[in-house]
Amino acid sequence: MALNIATFKTRAATAGVFVAVMLTGMLWNHWSFFVLFSIIHFGCWTEYQKLVGLIDNNYTDISPFHKYGVMIAGWCIMLYCTNDAFTLFGIQLSAIGWWLGIIAIVALPVIELLFSKQLELKNIGWSAFGLLYISVSLALMMDLRCFGMMKNGTGVSIDFLGFVLPLGILIALWINDTCAYLVGSFIGRTPFSKISPKKTWEGTAGGAVLCIVVVALLGWWAEAFEVADWIAIASIVAVFGVIGDLFESKLKRMANVKDSGSIMPGHGGFLDRFDSLLLATPFVWLYVILFMK
Repeated sequence: MALNIATFKTRAATAGVFVAVMLTGMLWNHWSFFVLFSIIHFGCWTEYQKLVGLIDNNYTDISPFHKYGVMIAGWCIMLYCTNDAFTLFGIQLSAIGWWLGIIAIVALPVIELLFSKQLELKNIGWSAFGLLYISVSLALMMDLRCFGMMKNGTGVSIDFLGFVLPLGILIALWINDTCAYLVGSFIGRTPFSKISPKKTWEGTAGGAVLCIVVVALLGWWAEAFEVADWIAIASIVAVFGVIGDLFESKLKRMANVKDSGSIMPGHGGFLDRFDSLLLATPFVWLYVILFMK
């Protein structure tokens, strides 16, 4: 796969703006982090529902209550996973998420029965999968943010630890994606998967190795967690990030579209940009829960 200079310039310019927005949202404070990932949540859901509607035309018949209610229900999961770290006017966001979630669990099925022309279990299945694929994943990212904020006894400021894990995941994904693209462009010869023909084994392997090396060095420099933990996190990101990318590519093939959206020139939409994050985050979270808490 030869390096296309025009495409690379477009991707680089868009990526620069994207990185600036992401870093501002992630590092300004915990509220900007919450707002940023709330926007990502609703952006991913909008594109997911569009793709599903193209894959299964019956899904376009869901009621507005179903369409937007499931998005809000997913957002409630994010609210709940803020734990004790987010308080608004003396009220914890986790409590708001809990009660709104209970209301959604009761109200959504009732409203679906009352207002839908025909109850389609397949449509409910698509939405339930969206909750797992998008909402739970981003909720676990919120939990990782709070894990860092509440971790004591490390000798490092709590505020620093608050964003270091989510930022580490994003950096690992960026390194893996960029290095895989560059290595694949220069020396890639062997196709990786029919789902994504532009990916090569050389690029995928090169991206993974460079991701692990660079993240390990950054982890050693930051001194926030053990280098072994950063190697494990980078490895998880390299593996499941690629799987997440392939999964979203499969959805797009089924929907017969090139990109999930057009918000970022050269990169597509929200799902195109965060497909790797959505699958990698739950497995990083599991590693943190099992080995770092």
